[in-house]
Amino acid sequence: MTAPQISIEQVDPRIPPIVALVAALDSYMGELYPAESNHLTDLETLAGPDARFFAARVDGEYRGCGAILICGGYGEIKRIYVAPEARGLGLAGRMMRRLEDEARVLGLPLLRIETGIHQPDALRLFERAGFSKCGAFGDYSPDDPYSVFLEKQLAPQ
Repeated sequence: MTAPQISIEQVDPRIPPIVALVAALDSYMGELYPAESNHLTDLETLAGPDARFFAARVDGEYRGCGAILICGGYGEIKRIYVAPEARGLGLAGRMMRRLEDEARVLGLPLLRIETGIHQPDALRLFERAGFSKCGAFGDYSPDDPYSVFLEKQLAPQ
């Protein structure tokens, strides 16, 4: 069996295959959490000047994504997702490394993530990537029982 060809590239999140991938993510999140606990950054924001959006391809097909939203002094990781058919290939870990590399290029000293309590795989991914729990940040409510807040200090390159 041949190893799949995997690449991660910066893309416009408004292209049709990415719109479909993000719609699958939105559907998944809608099954896990109530609407008021889903903090889904829209594609226009992710296509804007204060964001960097990346997509992972497996054998030429978009199968994962992730973004950094630049938030005055730190970067917030948004829209990390791997399609079910591509899980187990290490895409999420590769995406996290790519986002961290981009944050360093941007000169961001800190990365933050808001995720949910019903996503143990995501929590393990972020923990393996060196993130630790922190308090609520940005516009997130510290009282949302579904939210988990994490951050990672970045050493300069």
